Amino acid sequence: MADAWTKFHIAADQLRTVIRGKDDVVELVLTSLLAEGSILLEDVPGVGKTTLAKSVARLIDLEYQRIQCTPDLLPGDILGGSIYRPAIGEFEFRPGPVFCNLLVADEINRASPRTQSALLEAMAETQVTIEGQRYDLKHPFIVIATQNPAGFEGTFPLPESQLDRFLFRLKMDYPDPISEVDLLVQQSDHEPVRDLKPVMHVDDLECLQRWVRSIRVDRKIATYIVALATATRIDGRLRVGCSPRGCKMLLRAAQARAGLEGRDFVLPDDVQYLAVATLGHRVSSRHASHAMDETGQIIESIVAKTEIPLVG
Repeated sequence: MADAWTKFHIAADQLRTVIRGKDDVVELVLTSLLAEGSILLEDVPGVGKTTLAKSVARLIDLEYQRIQCTPDLLPGDILGGSIYRPAIGEFEFRPGPVFCNLLVADEINRASPRTQSALLEAMAETQVTIEGQRYDLKHPFIVIATQNPAGFEGTFPLPESQLDRFLFRLKMDYPDPISEVDLLVQQSDHEPVRDLKPVMHVDDLECLQRWVRSIRVDRKIATYIVALATATRIDGRLRVGCSPRGCKMLLRAAQARAGLEGRDFVLPDDVQYLAVATLGHRVSSRHASHAMDETGQIIESIVAKTEIPLVG
């Protein structure tokens, strides 16, 4: 276990050398990996979303596939399908890129709703059904998807059911001026992501993920999470509140953050820190806006008003 944590922290340090000035985003990405959760990175083009996803894939020895989402992408291009082989006179199943540990879906909201839905079963149940046949996916299975903000030319908004499959929705935002200067100097002659080498194996990651699941959660913490979710369901500013799946995701994320902090128990601080990233995309505003900033502010106000439990 100690060896696996050492490798994980080395991977974290190397990730920060590539993603400059975004320590908060890097921490949440690492938390999501420990929690076995998928990540949706949303922001304008060119702020490092794809670089972050590729860096994670390079640092951890996972089977990795990348798909570039476009309007003409079909479900079969992700899932795979049967191909007729004249030489043997039979159909042969050819697995698609979804059969991997880490799937990077670049610009996911440029794919049509039909193609987006191809990932629903995979993300929720770690399996896919193709031509009536069920296929189990590799474990762990994590999706890191990037998307452009709503309103960009040629995009299809992700439905609530798709958003609910992601543990976190994160915003990269522009780097601060000093970090941007460092980025320009560092990448003047080559891309540093190409220098990254795997520092931990999939078995190490699975070991940490199993330990995270065993981290102690006091009943008061569970009650606190449910209180936050209930508040979103009755808040007049929201059309749709947090689902029970959202509660489970927030609990698992809090366990992962506790583990990342070196604790074997969850604190209310873990829940508060992760509430916006975990719940912000699981609620919908009544004012026909799904903007991250608006729903995030509502979640922040709910957290501020909800009584914090005293955990001994």
